[in-house]
Amino acid sequence: MHSNADITKDQGETNQLFASILLTKGTGGGGGSGDKDEILHEVSGGIIAKLPKNFDTEAALRKYPTAYKQSMNTVLVQEMGRFNVLTECVRSSLINLQKAIKGLVVMSQELEDVAAAVMNGKIPELWMSKSYPSLKPMGSYVNDLIQRLTFLQDWCDDGVPNVFWVSGFYFTQAFITGVKQNFARKYTIPIDTLAFDYDVMADDCDTSKPPEDGAYVNGLYVMVPAGIERKNVFAESTPKVLFDTMPMIQMKPMKKVDIPENPIYWCPVYKTSERRGVLSTTGHSTNFVIDMRLSSDKPEMHWVLRGLALLCQLDD
Repeated sequence: MHSNADITKDQGETNQLFASILLTKGTGGGGGSGDKDEILHEVSGGIIAKLPKNFDTEAALRKYPTAYKQSMNTVLVQEMGRFNVLTECVRSSLINLQKAIKGLVVMSQELEDVAAAVMNGKIPELWMSKSYPSLKPMGSYVNDLIQRLTFLQDWCDDGVPNVFWVSGFYFTQAFITGVKQNFARKYTIPIDTLAFDYDVMADDCDTSKPPEDGAYVNGLYVMVPAGIERKNVFAESTPKVLFDTMPMIQMKPMKKVDIPENPIYWCPVYKTSERRGVLSTTGHSTNFVIDMRLSSDKPEMHWVLRGLALLCQLDD
């Protein structure tokens, strides 16, 4: 086993141990409840202050109306709606928690759970019921959420980006379908005859304009035990380096019969390092995103045995 895989395994076991310890911790305390209330009020107030107001989806729909040849308009508006549900859940739960601390409303079991999660630095289950998958601690999760909201707001204000932060989507599969749909409608090709080819771009690639077809995407991470070696081919990772940033990728829709037969590795892309999910009502996995067809100078089984995958986000 690669030394980095040993480190990852040990980290996972340690995190599981601490999670089990937290489960044995009581929610009450023999003293210092005033300090706890102050911490809860301060932390919740800080998060509320950071959260922007909800997206105006009606204004976004007027600016980006449903268009036959630009599916990204629909993707943007739908993403805004999904994030509105999440941010409203976060905001309202924290406001109610502050009211409960002051005795203005009843401290329900739901709010007790939110308070316990805030004190432990974990994402409350109430939020996760409305959220995209994430294994981050609460502080990092809030920062990640705000970055995603900023990504969508910049898109709405400045127009369709030349490079998409693929990790910033709530429902990534909608974006992938939109890219494919734009190509299918542009060339009048049945969408079910299309697939993607992928080009890993150089660091100095010109992104002043979008590609003629497909999309530039970034924001992915290479999980152990591999790194990226020029020319943009997977290579064995450096010991104690547990992840590497994946260079920008161009997703190129094309007919399945036209995809070149090159030495490749079908690299799975996951939203989190958990690498497992459940089948949602849309027919998509809650964690698995897509298999990317990436160049490799080693047999595919070499990377399969090492469990090589791309991640949309890290755990910290």
